[in-house]
Amino acid sequence: MPKFDRSAGEKMKAFLILQDGTVFEGTSIGAQKEVISEIVFNTSMTGYFEVLTDPSYAGQAVCMTYPLIGNYGICYDDMESRQSFVDGFIVKELAKFASNFRNFDSVENFLIKQNITGIEGIDTRKLTKMLRDEGTMNGMITTNADFKLEEVLPKIKAFKATDVVEKVTCKAKYVLEGTGKKVALLDFGAKASIAKNLNKRGCQVTIYPAHTTAAEILNDNPDGIMLSNGPGDPKDNVEIIKEIKKLYDSNVPIFAICLGHQLMALATGADTKKLKYGHRGGNHPVKDLINNRVYITSQNHGYYVDTTSLNPKVAVEAFINVNDKTNEGLKYVGKNIFTVQFHPEACPGPLDSGYLFDEFIKMMGGK
Repeated sequence: MPKFDRSAGEKMKAFLILQDGTVFEGTSIGAQKEVISEIVFNTSMTGYFEVLTDPSYAGQAVCMTYPLIGNYGICYDDMESRQSFVDGFIVKELAKFASNFRNFDSVENFLIKQNITGIEGIDTRKLTKMLRDEGTMNGMITTNADFKLEEVLPKIKAFKATDVVEKVTCKAKYVLEGTGKKVALLDFGAKASIAKNLNKRGCQVTIYPAHTTAAEILNDNPDGIMLSNGPGDPKDNVEIIKEIKKLYDSNVPIFAICLGHQLMALATGADTKKLKYGHRGGNHPVKDLINNRVYITSQNHGYYVDTTSLNPKVAVEAFINVNDKTNEGLKYVGKNIFTVQFHPEACPGPLDSGYLFDEFIKMMGGK
């Protein structure tokens, strides 16, 4: 028998079925369709719209730990990608009304328009504690009350997100005009705020699809190269890793964030491993080992670079996570390359590490 956690309201019932057989009962929000995905949690108290539109969540259903979601509505100007790529959205309670002068829509309507399924009214605290104790699990969100665990559990356990970088990357290169340094941004699922942070510092930013060759990028003669964030297991990107090694071998300055950080490490001989439940939220303390300072950072990742696999002649650890001591950034020896696991573009906040964009500008010879 399933282990039910009942908290359903009067709307259409929905069920979250975890791969261990636990079933949470709530109500359906968004698109009424069935989806199997990896279930993860985000601890941000604000910024749910940036979470919903962060391409790094492709292949995942997100549980928001803050109990009330949607109280300031939706502002489409804040979208971090051309659409939402999350598989599902899990909340304790959706706000009935939104109050904000920039509000254009409700979360419920946004989910429907984006064809995203969701569930409201479950014990998100209990779910989060389960994921912390047992590790990230796959799950199914369904409105089918007649499901049979013996039939759905094998499908849930077998799920693995594939081709997610291909799904989220831009389809053709495009340019954000600027009068300063020329930056090539390789889009593995780049949040829009990365390009905006470079552009507002005067950079001309050319955004390239994920599978663009190193030769094409270098032929455009950029002053610097940016490797973006993105979804999925970094080791799945075999061909991309080969091209990044060619970029490493060039003398062009490189700054990489999140997935880009992991891909550069793999390209230079290091290894990556999966975290038990990941780092997702806006309150993660990171220590800068060079300046001996601690910053509060925005993070969204399920993998990390294993520093025991680093060749000290290639890269040295530059940042660590204060909580679990996992790697948060690398400085490459003899190269104008540094990479970070966290998100200095800070949408949604905090702004502590935004200075890294300035460091990248200096690395390219700019002011």
